[in-house]
Amino acid sequence: MNTLAYGLLSFLSYSPDSGYDLMLKIQSCWPAKHSQIYPLLSQMENDGYVRHVLVTQTDKPDKKVYSITDTGRDALRAWLSVPANEPVTRDELTLKIFAMDQGNPADIKRQLELRVNYCRDRLHWLDRKIEIYSTKEPAPSRGMRLLMQRGRFSIQSDLSWAEWALEQLQDES
Repeated sequence: MNTLAYGLLSFLSYSPDSGYDLMLKIQSCWPAKHSQIYPLLSQMENDGYVRHVLVTQTDKPDKKVYSITDTGRDALRAWLSVPANEPVTRDELTLKIFAMDQGNPADIKRQLELRVNYCRDRLHWLDRKIEIYSTKEPAPSRGMRLLMQRGRFSIQSDLSWAEWALEQLQDES
């Protein structure tokens, strides 16, 4: 199984869900399209890791709601004990900063300003989400709490760097 499959099992270990809802939930930590998720869920079902029930809906087409099986739970536990691969960072701005001496400095400054604004917006959104989750019953899992703070630290780090980079470019002007 690939990492996406284990990610789907991770979400299903908390509650059954449709393929569409799984796609929305996993986006925060692993980009995936429905064209990846649906065939993978089908394969995982064939392999015995998940099963589904068909839920009849009156206003929409029927949907499959997947749940993790004991075999899937065992596979998830085994995966959790294996060291994670090195993280992959893919950030277009990183490449643009590397090549910035080949272009217009004002363009790079503008892109850094956009990154600062993006980070501030994301921090605001995440802080609201953390606040909502802090009063939610039942309380979010330890993993969810750790990940929300990881997201906050990561965004704050990106914001600090972008603000610092802008200052460096201002000093050079």
